[in-house]
Order: sequence, then structure tokens, then C-alpha cells
Amino acid sequence: MSKKKPDNIVYDSLNEKYDAHLLPYGSNVGAPYIKIEDNKSWKERGVWKVNKNISLKFTELKKQYQNLLDDYKWNEIIYNSKFSFEPLIGEKYFLYLNDNETYFLSLINPDSWNKTFVGEFELNSENKWIKIN
Repeated sequence: MSKKKPDNIVYDSLNEKYDAHLLPYGSNVGAPYIKIEDNKSWKERGVWKVNKNISLKFTELKKQYQNLLDDYKWNEIIYNSKFSFEPLIGEKYFLYLNDNETYFLSLINPDSWNKTFVGEFELNSENKWIKIN
């Protein structure tokens, strides 16, 4: 039979003694019960929140990317279209499609004549064409 060791002394695997009050947990029979909390629901909520935030951020980035592609496309079309004037920043211009499928930029409002209207645009201070809805 092994010799009973006192509660206030803790032995490690090398039989060295330590004072029990230095341990970060109770070591005797009368010590409070250590209950391991179930944090599964907390983890699940955390995962759900993080995934939701990442999904929303991804959707925002996808929308920004699509807007950037649209801006690029319209600026390329307008800068490659035919016009015989120097556009002014902040003014509105109208983009049309000719019968031979070429684009041209005009000052004339689509209500004033019968041409294939593509869109209304404004030149901003960065020389970027902004489509006006």
C-alpha cells in the first residue's frame, strides 16, 4: 500500500514537493469544483457572425469591382467616340450610336432629334466620365 500524502503538498513526476497554494487550481478534496464551461454555442455564434461579416464585405467588394468595370467600359467608349469639341468639366453630354455602329458624343439633348441615344454623361474634375441615370 502506498503512503498517503498530505493535501497541502503537491508532488510532480520526479517526487519533488511544491506548496499547494502556488497552484492555479484547487488540489485537495475540499477545493471548489472546476466546471468546464460549454462554449460550443458561443463558438457557433462567433463563426456565424464572422462568416456573415466576411460575406457582406465580399458582396460590397464585388459591387465596387463591378462599378469599376462599368466606369472603365464607359470611359473607354466615350474617349474612343467621335466628338469635335473640347468637353468642359461639370457639363452634361449625350452619347449616341450612329447607323454604322460607331459612337459619338453630342451637346444635343435626345428629345431634340431622333438618334439612337445611349446615355447621358458628365465629365468630372479627374477627367472621368460619370454616367448620369
